[in-house]
Amino acid sequence: MLEAMNDHKDSFSQYILEQLAPLGELKIGRFFGGKSIKYQNKQFCMLMKNRLYFRVSRNNLSDYLDNGSEPFSYLTKNGRVQVKKYYEVPADVLDDIDALRTWAKRAIEAAFK
Repeated sequence: MLEAMNDHKDSFSQYILEQLAPLGELKIGRFFGGKSIKYQNKQFCMLMKNRLYFRVSRNNLSDYLDNGSEPFSYLTKNGRVQVKKYYEVPADVLDDIDALRTWAKRAIEAAFK
């Protein structure tokens, strides 16, 4: 079951929610100019400017680094800040529903550590 706020109407967010729906009850909300997705009240995912970022831990970080993924980052007046708890999901993972769900499960595990 998906529980979502009224403002998640954009197609990318909707696509991600549909792909991840079999994982269980997901909640989407606003998060610093983008959206977050939570599983059992733990955030494991960010959607920012049509990019998907999953939570990482030392158990799954190498998957992202091996695929050339970058951490989420944003600009401030003092320069670029990297949020190394979230890395962008590679395009080939986005295109493979089984891989996407596997990576999402690992991101959920990372969120609970």
